[in-house]
Amino acid sequence: MIGYVTLGTADLAKSGAFYDALLGTLGAGRIMEEPNYFIAWAKAMGEASIAVSIPFNKEPASVGNGTMVAVALDTVQQVDAFYAKALELGGSCEGKPGFRPAEASSGFYAGYFRDLDGNKLNAFCIVPQS
Repeated sequence: MIGYVTLGTADLAKSGAFYDALLGTLGAGRIMEEPNYFIAWAKAMGEASIAVSIPFNKEPASVGNGTMVAVALDTVQQVDAFYAKALELGGSCEGKPGFRPAEASSGFYAGYFRDLDGNKLNAFCIVPQS
């Protein structure tokens, strides 16, 4: 259902390097780019994508309160690795990977983090009951 999500950035080059490395772990690469304005990544043109942009109105980029990008993955191991890569690249923890609610052993599994500009993301998967 989601076509793309755009996040504001104050430093396009720094944000670009962060997402090149992070989204590259999923096989995504740059699909569109306008110098000094925005970069978009996806696995292929026409698939859901994530973009970063200098705000069009030229005002300072700011983090949307309550805004979050969720990256759908297939396994708990992929969620753990993606979350760890985000932190390795300088992202910050917003909730370690685990089941939500915490006492569950199946269902929604996610790790939450913020990128270099403070935008909130999560990596998640759905674990079926055994």
